[in-house]
Amino acid sequence: MILNSTYKNKEEKQLLEDLVGKPFSFLESFKMGGIGSKRMIIRDVSPNLQNFINKVSDINYANIELRKSGILVYINKGLQNFTWAIPYYQLVMYKTNGASIHAQGRFIQFKNNKTFKENKSFFEKMLDQKIKYDMQYNFQYV
Repeated sequence: MILNSTYKNKEEKQLLEDLVGKPFSFLESFKMGGIGSKRMIIRDVSPNLQNFINKVSDINYANIELRKSGILVYINKGLQNFTWAIPYYQLVMYKTNGASIHAQGRFIQFKNNKTFKENKSFFEKMLDQKIKYDMQYNFQYV
C-alpha cells in the first residue's frame, strides 16, 4: 500500500499501524542502534511505481524505517513524500548490484554507491527483524 504522506493525518497513521505495527519506542530504538536507514539513491522501480518518482533526470531518494511487523519505505518526489508500507510476510530482498526490495507486485532497486554501503548494517538489522517475525509463525510439519 502506498500513501501520500506529505501531510499527516490520523486515519493514515492508524492504517500504517494496523499494517506494519506500531513504531519502536525510543528506548527500543536506542537499544537496536537506530531504526532508520540513511538516504539511498533509487536506481530503478517497477512500472507501477513510476508515478511516485521524479520523471525528469533528478536523483530519486528513499529511506527505510523498521516497524514491529514490517517496514516503511519513504520515497521523495519533489516536495511530495510517499510511504510504501510492506509487512514482513510480503517482503522479499535481493542482493544484486546494490539491493532490491520486492513486495505487492512492485520493486525498488537501490544504487550500489557510498550511501548504500553505509546502510549495510541497517539491511542486516532489517533481515534479522524479518527472521524474528517469521519465527513467530514457525510451523512444525510431521
